[in-house]
Amino acid sequence: MAQEGSINLNAKLSDAILTASNGLGKAFFELPDPGDWESIPQDPLNPITNEKVELGKLLFHETGLGINPNLSLGKETYSCASCHFASAGFQACRQQGIGEGGVGFAFNGAHRTLGALYNEENADIQPIRTPTAMNGAYQEVMLWNGQFGAQGVNEGTQASWTAETPKENNFLGFQGLEIQAIAGLGVHRLGISDYVLDELNYRPLFDEAFSNDDAQERYSLVNAGLAIAAYERTILSNQAPFQKWLKGDLEAMSPKEIEGAILFFGKANCSNCHTGPALNKMDFAAIGLKDLYECDLDVLKTSAEDLENKGRGGFTGRAAEEYKFKIPQLYNLKDSPFYGHGSSMTSIREVIAYKNKALAENLNVPSSQLSEEFVPLHLNEEEIDALVIFLERSLKDPNLSRYEPEHVLSGNCIPVNDVLSSHQLGCH
Repeated sequence: MAQEGSINLNAKLSDAILTASNGLGKAFFELPDPGDWESIPQDPLNPITNEKVELGKLLFHETGLGINPNLSLGKETYSCASCHFASAGFQACRQQGIGEGGVGFAFNGAHRTLGALYNEENADIQPIRTPTAMNGAYQEVMLWNGQFGAQGVNEGTQASWTAETPKENNFLGFQGLEIQAIAGLGVHRLGISDYVLDELNYRPLFDEAFSNDDAQERYSLVNAGLAIAAYERTILSNQAPFQKWLKGDLEAMSPKEIEGAILFFGKANCSNCHTGPALNKMDFAAIGLKDLYECDLDVLKTSAEDLENKGRGGFTGRAAEEYKFKIPQLYNLKDSPFYGHGSSMTSIREVIAYKNKALAENLNVPSSQLSEEFVPLHLNEEEIDALVIFLERSLKDPNLSRYEPEHVLSGNCIPVNDVLSSHQLGCH
């Protein structure tokens, strides 16, 4: 009887997925297999190659790129991975990321804080909850407001690509991952110099990755960003139980997880917004979540006046897009337990309960801006439990460490290299 029940559940989930995918079936939600790079969405201007990915993996984690700190003691203590590391689902595992100026990595980075000589003005503090760097291949534009990327939904937004700001990089013409990586190197005080190229010995890797480029152009910050973006496109949660189930392993999920998946693709209507291989969407929606300055935990350098609070509208200047934020992917959410652009919730169950009631918590968001999908779901407690189990277990890739290098060429600690973190990580 138990086997018969399992068969019935699998059949129900298959039917729900068929409906949710408009008849395309399981393949619509499948992520490419490991190493199947040809199936990964990529920018035609930055095709993925082995050489770019290997260089990008090192540069992403290399604290030796931290050569432009505000304070000399911050030199070589931070990297891209400081706020996007594997064990946190390539997020920060705290309410907002801290690059330069952050110290400590206890409890998977959750206790990272400002160093004694740093403050809100000289530290590198993210003004909104850190989004994941995983499954980014399925986003044409990046950040909560979608400001990075010259293609897709950002076509026609050139007036917002403000000169002498990171957004100006959109004029390079690349998609969001590439623009974010290029812009981020400058924003976060990372750089490529003769020291990086020769003393740390990255020049030969640039030669291999960009052999077709003129030698005078080869070692640029742009190429460093393109290599990082190529690597980021390969960071896929394709070993999650749900992905294994999609590809034929019907034992990969427990009956309770399958029940949750049936709700996800059925009654709960989650897949109306969270769809495709990454369970995301290139749309922007308002569901009335609080902003970061209202977070119950200590936050830095954020206020009610921040343009980030306006979401997409803060970038485009369009009133109709205010308070709308990019719909995020859903894999490995529990690895960094902060949710919403303002980290206003700290458990997946809390998020589901919020959406189940559909009562906006941010009174600054006009009801006219709220998504038409933000309506009561009428789930009972048992159904909420099943949905939580699906999101926490079935969508968790347990082996993201495969995307980390064993070491970087500097020999520094990764993902952070300040004295306290080095001690806590046990790498010095």
